[in-house]
Parts: sequence; C-alpha cells; structure tokens
Amino acid sequence: MSQDESAPRGIDLTVPSVARIYDWWLGGKDNFAVDRAAAEKLLALVGEDGRLVIRQNRDFLGRAVRFLSESGIRQFLDIGAGIPTRGNVHEVAQEVDPEARVVYVDNDPIVATHGRALLRNGGRTGVVEADMRDPEKITDSPITRDLIDFSQPVAVLFVSVLHFVDDDEAARAVAYFRELMAPGSYMVIAHGTQGRLTEQTIGETRRVYEKSTAALNDRTPEEIAGLFTGFELLSPGLVDVADWRNDNKFIEHSRGGYVLGGVGRLL
Repeated sequence: MSQDESAPRGIDLTVPSVARIYDWWLGGKDNFAVDRAAAEKLLALVGEDGRLVIRQNRDFLGRAVRFLSESGIRQFLDIGAGIPTRGNVHEVAQEVDPEARVVYVDNDPIVATHGRALLRNGGRTGVVEADMRDPEKITDSPITRDLIDFSQPVAVLFVSVLHFVDDDEAARAVAYFRELMAPGSYMVIAHGTQGRLTEQTIGETRRVYEKSTAALNDRTPEEIAGLFTGFELLSPGLVDVADWRNDNKFIEHSRGGYVLGGVGRLL
C-alpha cells in the first residue's frame, strides 16, 4: 500500500499499527508509510537480527501448530493473529486434517478485512475483530461459537501479542481462556523479553512502540513462565523460539535472544 491510497474505514494513518509493522518485517505489503517508518526505526535499533527473530517467531508458530495437530487438536483460536502471511494456522492445521477449525482474532481492521478472505474454505475458518483485553467479545462472537467448542480440547495461541498489554490484562486474558478450556487443551505463548539487549536499546524500542497502537511490555522469563500457571509446560520448556522442537541442525540464533516460546497442556 502507498500513503496516497485510501485507508479502510477506521484506520488512522498517523499512528503505526503493531500488526502492520509485523507485516512489513515479514516482507508483506499490507502496511502504510507510517508503519514502515516505525519498522525501519526498530530495524535500525536491532539490525538484521530483528528480521531473523520475526522469521523464527513465525516458524515457531508453524511447528507448534503442526505438533498440536499431530497430537489430535482439531480447533485453534489464534489471538492477535496479525495480517495473513505464509504458513497461516489454518494452512498448517488443515494440511494434517482438512476438517480442522480455526478462528483468527485481531483488533486491527486491516487484519479483519484481509482475513475474511479465509472464509472461503468451506466455513472451517473465521475471523473475529476483537481485542484480547475484551475476551468475552471473542467468545460471544457467533463465529467463535460456530467454530470453537470449548467442551472439547482446543489450542489457544498467544504468539507475540501478550507483550502488548499490561500485566493485569495479560494475566486476565490467559486466565479467562484457561477457565473455558477442556482438559487436554493447549496454550501456546511466544513473548518478548529483554534478552541481551542494552538498556539504551530497550528504552528506544519502547519509545517507538509507545507511539504505535500498543506499548511494549517485555517481561522476564520468570514472568512469562508464570502465564503458564495451571498448564504443564511441555519439553523443552520455555526457550528461545528458534530452539522449540526444531530439528534443523544448523539453527541460526539471534544475538539478542529476546523472544521466548513454549507450549503448555492443561492439567
């Protein structure tokens, strides 16, 4: 998109969107000049290491969904899904079982607009425009009610999204779905942490996000692990997303090591 294109209704072209920043980092085209400017500032702060982490985060999502699909999970709720790109949850899950059902959730209107094209695959994929800080709106949606049966095992995905809400909001979102999920369900979390970044870089990164649609709330590994309360954290535990069940013998690690991921099974 270019700055002179008409933005969908509800889009403020003066404020960068975290979903569209992420889209730019992945090489997508569903972003505006304001998003690209913010993304470039972040890239200047962390270097090409940043692009590597974003790719690793996306690959972690794919490996986690494949693992859960092969473990028998047939319904997925992807919260803070972002703009559709390569390796979408429904593509991975439905490759294992074409009957798998997926609901994508995001509060960015562009995500909802583009994501609705996914509804063409026989009604097994839906998109809900909602905010994880209002989880009742997610579960009250007719789309969610039609596709997700919380009396059966479900996978709820919070991949690189909880660090955009404060501590109470993150804890409430996770707890809300934990209470709804049936035994044998799974929670997937990828979350930003300070890793080996300098205090100066951390501060400058936060200032970029403060001017976007969501401030950055990176947490310590211990705080992230606490989000899995009530779940059995599966091997290899909470690790660099590049290392989670990755069979590649030549894993390229970021210098910062600032996104951790894990999968928990409801006890």
